[in-house]
Amino acid sequence: MDFAPDARSVELAAHARVFLDEHVLPAEPLLDAQLAETPGEWNVRPVVRDLQARARAEGLWNLFLPGEHGAGLSNLQYAPVAEVTGWSPRLAPAAFNCAAPDTGNMEVLHDFGTPAQQEQWLAPLLEARIRSAFCMTEPDVASSDATNIETSIRRDGDHYVITGRKWWSTGAMNPDAAVFIVMGKTDPDADRHRQQSMILVPRDAPGVRIVRPLTVFGYDDRDHGGHAEIAFEDVRVPAENIIGGEGDGFAIAQARLGPGRIHHCMRALGMAERALALAAARANERHAFGRALSEQGVIREWAAEGRIRLEALRLLVLKTAWLMDTVGNRRAMTEIQAIKIAVPRAAQSIIDRAIQVFGGAGVSADTPLAELYAAARCLRIADGPDEVHLSSLGRAELRVGAPR
Repeated sequence: MDFAPDARSVELAAHARVFLDEHVLPAEPLLDAQLAETPGEWNVRPVVRDLQARARAEGLWNLFLPGEHGAGLSNLQYAPVAEVTGWSPRLAPAAFNCAAPDTGNMEVLHDFGTPAQQEQWLAPLLEARIRSAFCMTEPDVASSDATNIETSIRRDGDHYVITGRKWWSTGAMNPDAAVFIVMGKTDPDADRHRQQSMILVPRDAPGVRIVRPLTVFGYDDRDHGGHAEIAFEDVRVPAENIIGGEGDGFAIAQARLGPGRIHHCMRALGMAERALALAAARANERHAFGRALSEQGVIREWAAEGRIRLEALRLLVLKTAWLMDTVGNRRAMTEIQAIKIAVPRAAQSIIDRAIQVFGGAGVSADTPLAELYAAARCLRIADGPDEVHLSSLGRAELRVGAPR
């Protein structure tokens, strides 16, 4: 078992770190200013476009995607770079064209799309000329069980007709989100995991209606294109827009979510590292009861516990990436589920304690901590809630004859 970073990964991570320190972190206040200047807009702000142009020129582009369409990195090679982007989740992933949900949608089109679908939608996504959304979760069913989805995808001659309602469609408020990948049922009477299909729906198709934006702890994620509730009201699209074939939707979703989950965990490690760094600086400069906070025993315990959890979980994330590269996503599912549970929990806890070190400033907009906390907490629901992964992982662990 060898998951040490190779020379290319070390070089790219170092390059990404310099880019972060010199360009991304200093641009965060500019992003805030541009958002304040245009409060009613959901489009990508100029500062993001500037960073994208610079990152692309420096070769920090589409690093998440293996194969001929991306940088050709393995999951293991990408891990240290993705962690760097977690230091600024608002800007760095977008700057490198590695932001969700576009990453997962590009992977779906790369792995399952037809040449025509790739030419129409993957090519502009790879160049960041458009954005996209992934529409699976629904407001009226427990979407932790993806077989529950009720959106109808009905064949009608040379077209499919889509009817249903989705929400938490990340990025869909952005008018540049030109295409939605919609998951729905093509055959409600088929086997439970063969009822679902995925289909490409252009934003401007008649019957697509953006109902409202959604917020996360009051944050609208305007810089990411927000999260939308969307109604699909007898939306008619050509039959060639189906991805894979009828009944392939559930399998495609599982293939999409595996890399998505580990990418979230990689970035969450970076989020927690930034929180620890901010807490350390604050603890050394702030004094209470006659001495620096860094001399208080409880603060030292928090720092030590945070460091231990981060180092242990980083190793597990790297092991998971190595397994995905060497034996495939399916055989790495135990580790994927384990990190999906453990990393967001740890990040949330570490960020929460950093907020406590800052006191009132920690819950204000004067630091990134409150927004980092909201993002970490959201990860415990996104791509499957903790409880679903715990149940699945526990069932596998208790199975008679399960390998140890």
